[in-house]
Amino acid sequence: MGRFVVGILILGFQQIRTLISLVEMHKRGPMKKKKKKSPLNGNPFAKGVVIKTLIRKPKKPNSANRKCVLVRLSNGKEMTAYIPGIGHNLQEHNVVLCRVGRCKDVPGIKIKCVRGKYDLAHVMKRK
Repeated sequence: MGRFVVGILILGFQQIRTLISLVEMHKRGPMKKKKKKSPLNGNPFAKGVVIKTLIRKPKKPNSANRKCVLVRLSNGKEMTAYIPGIGHNLQEHNVVLCRVGRCKDVPGIKIKCVRGKYDLAHVMKRK
């Protein structure tokens, strides 16, 4: 058996380590998974006050303008939140409820506003 063991599968940790010797594995111990940081500190929802309405442009293949708001959340953070649906009635100092859910094609947006709660109205019926 050579010095390096290629592709050892450790079933206890469901991880694959490659090109590492058994001695190094013994010294380092099991690999730990990185925990994802939730933008709302693990809470499902957070109340926030609108500071400013914004229009963001998405990444390369998409081109529509995304309606967003800069929100000061109840936990003290200031974040940009995406407003889903067509049209909105948000202005400065309006209160919104934000939930975790990123807008995939706009970088930096990790939360969305909930329609029909507090000052953000439901989506109006399209004609």
